[in-house]
Amino acid sequence: MTNKSTAAFTLSDPVQFLALGFGSGLAPKAPGTFGTLAAIPLYLIMVMMLSTTSYLALTLLVSVVGIAICGIAAKKVGVHDHPAIVWDEIAGYLITMAFVPVSVTNVILGFALFRLFDIVKPWPISIADKRLHGGLGIMLDDVLAGIMACACLHVILAFTPF
Repeated sequence: MTNKSTAAFTLSDPVQFLALGFGSGLAPKAPGTFGTLAAIPLYLIMVMMLSTTSYLALTLLVSVVGIAICGIAAKKVGVHDHPAIVWDEIAGYLITMAFVPVSVTNVILGFALFRLFDIVKPWPISIADKRLHGGLGIMLDDVLAGIMACACLHVILAFTPF
């Protein structure tokens, strides 16, 4: 785990508040995991209140706006992809859960798969993580992790009774 200070962040700044995953990214250990945990209530609210089309549109908006949110927050603290910036994890989890039936098992399985892909960073996630910078670089590896986790989750669900 990195020792990068979170002192430069402020939750009173709306951009940083979002970038920090509503404060979850300030967890002293495993901020990406806490950021993904913060995505679960958001996912549940979205999936219960929105049509599939609206869920996808809002997830796309979260992902696209995340490029600016993460880029601005990183620039303000002077650290590219600071571990406390977890908006990308929120977007990645929302992508993971696209078209997935709501159940406790699916929420947990989606969480585990997304975290696995986000941490291990198999190809092509590793390429995006290493070669891209700024807000796009911060967001794209998690978007790809979300897409891969979503695909795996759908394969698992096709062959299991969850």
